Amino acid sequence: MEAKLMNCENAKERLTGWLSNQLTASERKAIDNHLAECPDCQQEFETDKELWQLLGKAAVAPEPSGAMREGFYAMLDNYKKTEAKRSRNSWQDFVEKFQQWWTPPLALRVAYSACLLSIGLFAGYWLNRPQDVKMEALTTEVQEMRQMMMLSLIENPSASERLKAVSYTKEITEVDDKVLQALFTTLNNDPNVNVRLVTLEALAELAHDPDVRQGLVLSLSKQESPLVQVALADVMVKLQEKRSIKAFRQMLRREDLNDLVKTKIQQTIKDLS
Repeated sequence: MEAKLMNCENAKERLTGWLSNQLTASERKAIDNHLAECPDCQQEFETDKELWQLLGKAAVAPEPSGAMREGFYAMLDNYKKTEAKRSRNSWQDFVEKFQQWWTPPLALRVAYSACLLSIGLFAGYWLNRPQDVKMEALTTEVQEMRQMMMLSLIENPSASERLKAVSYTKEITEVDDKVLQALFTTLNNDPNVNVRLVTLEALAELAHDPDVRQGLVLSLSKQESPLVQVALADVMVKLQEKRSIKAFRQMLRREDLNDLVKTKIQQTIKDLS
């Protein structure tokens, strides 16, 4: 996005990304140019920056090993082999039954023409339709395997494995209630701040679902980490979720609320009003 197209709303949405080094060079430059010309955004940026520096980022989780990915492809390869074996067995059974029925010479002579037609139709069906069905079944199986691994890894004691579990949601085409429940449980209860922040990012991508938006609003009252509170505030502004205003006002009554977070929430309420 060019600097001339950057406005206050776009700049505020990207402040957290600027602080966490998640923006491209052109995006950072556009924000820097806007901050130089906008005192209000500059003040909010300084508040966010001070909060970020004061609290510090949680320890970065170790790089996940490739063992799980290798295991996944091993499972997929095993599935393909099983399907191929099942197809061969089905064909052999068909040939054996066909030979038993078609052995008499008279039946062979009378039904010769019909046999040729049947074989042609059968070959066309086998070469086209079954492949589509198998591919669809394979795709479904892969999605189920990804969901199964996601639900299993998200309860792993290792933070890196839980981060990997959250990343699987990007590869699941249809996120069901079980996956959403696991994500919200992680967002609200995971002891690792990095895992919570990545989970929040994944849920924000699913915010077209009204239940997800409602869940994010309810999550505001359950967060204790200032970093997650600030990130949630940014998400609410990005989604323009006005239902969160009530929850933010309730948060302002908390005596243990960080002063810098309080300033951020006050600005968020102003942006949503």
